Parts: sequence; structure tokens; C-alpha cells
Amino acid sequence: MIAFRNTIIAVVVISLFTFIALFGRLPALRKTPIGFSHRLLCIYVPNGFRRVDARYTGGRSATLFLRAALPHLETKFILPIPIVLLAPYTFTYLCVTSTVDHITPANHAAAMRTYPYDHILFRPDNVCRTCNLVKPARSKHCSLCGVCVARCDHHCAWVNNCVGRHNYRWFLLVLLSIGIVEIYGAYLCWHILSPHLHLGNSKHGWLKKQYWAELGNAFVFAMSIGGIGISGVGLLAVTTLPLPFALFGYHVYLIWAGMTTNESAKWADWRDDMTDGVAWIGKKSVVDAYNKERKARQLRSRNRASGIKNDDLASESEEEEEYVPWPRISDQVLVSTTDGKAPTGQEHLWEKATSLDMVENIYDLGFWRNFIAVLQGK
Repeated sequence: MIAFRNTIIAVVVISLFTFIALFGRLPALRKTPIGFSHRLLCIYVPNGFRRVDARYTGGRSATLFLRAALPHLETKFILPIPIVLLAPYTFTYLCVTSTVDHITPANHAAAMRTYPYDHILFRPDNVCRTCNLVKPARSKHCSLCGVCVARCDHHCAWVNNCVGRHNYRWFLLVLLSIGIVEIYGAYLCWHILSPHLHLGNSKHGWLKKQYWAELGNAFVFAMSIGGIGISGVGLLAVTTLPLPFALFGYHVYLIWAGMTTNESAKWADWRDDMTDGVAWIGKKSVVDAYNKERKARQLRSRNRASGIKNDDLASESEEEEEYVPWPRISDQVLVSTTDGKAPTGQEHLWEKATSLDMVENIYDLGFWRNFIAVLQGK
């Protein structure tokens, strides 16, 4: 029982370290104890952990499972191991080395023609103060990468790179392949240890206390047979398995909803504004026509005051927004006001926005089209 307890404690501690290492660098956790623990774990004491590894395992902790398990596995279970193990490294490399989504002056014009502005989350003429470039729709500047990123989802601490339009598929495959590694590793541990469990030999029902006592004893015996190399690694795989699959499931939801992590936060901001009663929705074509006519009246008035008889000599031209072909269009526009009232003088053009159900997401083309676009890096 002591060996079983020690194994459980070790797995819990390692699982906590795994969570801190994976998520501690997120901006939302940077100023929390998790963020501090991440810096402590990944910056201040990594050399100490390497010394411990060198002392107790000879620097071979990453191979504990293989060294302990391979003698107990048949060939049919060994053959998939190289493929399963190499997949996360391959997809991580593809995700890390992808820079095609970094927006530069050379590819800026092409990036501007990728997505249309929806005038809700993204508006034209929004210039990045760092890059000095107009931000394309669905882009975001990353302070860690130092560039604007096309269709930016988030900056991933796992790969130390931004997840954008082209490497998003590799990021999803990183999550999926890590989960598969853990599933297969846990299954192999179960395959090796299950002959020692004898779970079906109990004479007591599963509601009886004696059944659980026998089950605990069986697990303790299996732990003693497998040791840290098999039993410990198997428990670690099972306890950390929800991490990659939970994140993978969240991103499947984002694909279904037709949005990125960055856009999800923007929609949440609009939802908060609607809850506060300061969001207003209108028709872009109507608002634009009204503003154009108002500016024309102001121009004519200013020209008359200056003694100019021909309005064309002192006209103001507005640069038209470049047309971007897209399967879904919308004539909606959202604004928020500080006092909760409709824009002054335009009250008749706006309606109080009370729910996101009133707003169209032009980037949501349906789950399958969204999914195919992700696979194609579009």
C-alpha cells in the first residue's frame, strides 16, 4: 500500500508540473502563482532537474517506459511505437518553423485580400503602431513574436510561436498526436499489468467494501510488478490525458463556431457591452449614406463660407474599402457608446443590441467548410 501511495503522489506532483509547464506562460496566468511557478520551473531551476536526472536515472528518464516495457511487449505492439512517438515531434517542428503567417511589407497586400472586414470585430484603417501597417482582417499583433500574424489564434507557449492561418492545422495535430501517445502508452501499461490484476475473480459485488479492498490490493500488487517505469508512467499518461484532448475539443468548438481564440475574446467583449446596455447595431449601408450626406452638407457650408462657388474645387474624397470576395456578406455594424445612448443625431439609424444572436459572424461558413479551410491552411 505504501508503494501505491507513493506512486499516486508522484503522479499528482508530475501532473501539476506538467500543467504549470504547459499553461504557465499564458498571458492570463502570467501574474498569478501559476505564472511564477512556470518561471521557477522553466527558467530558474531546469539545470537542477537535469542534475537530478543525471544522478538517479543516468540522464535516461525519458526512456524509462521503453526500457522497462519492451521486454514484456509482443512485436505487434512494438511496431507502432516509432510512428506514435515521432508524430508529436514532427508536427511540433512544422508548427514552430512556420513563419508564413507573419505579415511584412512584402506580403501585406496579399494579406489584405484574404478576409473582408466585418465592421464588428475588425475595421479598416486600423494601423498597427509597431509594424506601421494597416491591420488585415482577423490579424493580431503579437508582442512576443514582434509581428502582426494573419488569422492569429494565439501565441502558443508549447511551440514558442504564434498559431495562425497556416500552422493552425499543425497545432491541432500536435494536440491530437500527444493525446494518442498518452492513450497508447496507457494501453500498453494496462496490457502488461492486467494479467496481475485479476479483477474478475472477486466474489463480492462492486458496491461492497470488500470488492474495493480487493481492487486496491490488486492495484498495489500491479504497481509493485510494474514499478515506476511502467506503473508510474501509465498513471502519468492517464492523469495528464485530459489536458491535450480538452484543448483539442475547445479548438474543435472554435472551428464549429467559425472563430479564433482571439476572436472569441472579442465576441466576449461585445457580449459584456450588450449586458451593460451600451452596444448598438445598425445597417452599414444606411449609416455610411447618412454620414456621406452629412459630410457633403458640411463641405458645401464650408465652401460657401470660404467664397468657393464650385464645390468640386474643394471636395473631400474618401478611399473606398477594397472589395474582398467572400462567400458570406453582412450589412451590419456595431458600435458602443460611453453613456449607453445611440450616437447623437443618428438615433433613428441604430437599434439597441441585446444579444449576440442579433449579430452575424461572416467568418462562420458552417462546420465542414470551416474545417476544410483549416486543413488547407486557409
